[in-house]
Amino acid sequence: MTDNPDRLTLYGSFTSSSSFKPMLYLSLAKLPFSFRTVNLKFGAQKEDWYLAINRYGQVPALAHRGLVIVQSNSILDYLARTTGHFEPESEQDRWHAREWLSWESDAITNVAKVRHYHRFREVDPAVMAYFQPLAEASLDVIDTALIGREWLVGDHCTIADLGCWGRMVFMAEGGLEIDRWSNLKAWSERITAKSGYDHPYTLIPKKDRAFDPTQE
Repeated sequence: MTDNPDRLTLYGSFTSSSSFKPMLYLSLAKLPFSFRTVNLKFGAQKEDWYLAINRYGQVPALAHRGLVIVQSNSILDYLARTTGHFEPESEQDRWHAREWLSWESDAITNVAKVRHYHRFREVDPAVMAYFQPLAEASLDVIDTALIGREWLVGDHCTIADLGCWGRMVFMAEGGLEIDRWSNLKAWSERITAKSGYDHPYTLIPKKDRAFDPTQE
């Protein structure tokens, strides 16, 4: 299937928190786009057709107007700049939001690792003992940052919130119970209450699909 180059096309997998981040953005922004599934279970991310799109052999990837953007937070940055949704109002806050995304890629990634080792790959207990405290510490940072605040940056939901929550959405699958972090939990409830939100396993299709919110 060939898409109009002016149409947003997202490549990803329903088991991937990295794929969920841009998928969540597009769904909450109610933008039309096409989804192309990359079956991680069968190694589709390493096949030649996909490596021609994403040289890293990872999901997600976004194609738009002759450009291909990879890495989930770079995609969020591009979408915010291009569509204007979930972009902070001031220049300082725009940089602040991107600082959160940079921090997320280093810190909250540990939450994804703990989830992966719990569910998909058995590792030496010493490996889990190393990553578990790092994951918990990253959640502590978010919880503390939200004291007296509804959102991480400014007074409305931005790419900082979507990028951070989108990575930690599977935290329960890693044995990290959200009730331990009261501010984080309340923040997650504000995000999940937004129109267009759904859990990754429901929101991200398992087959190629075109999304046209105005027609749904």
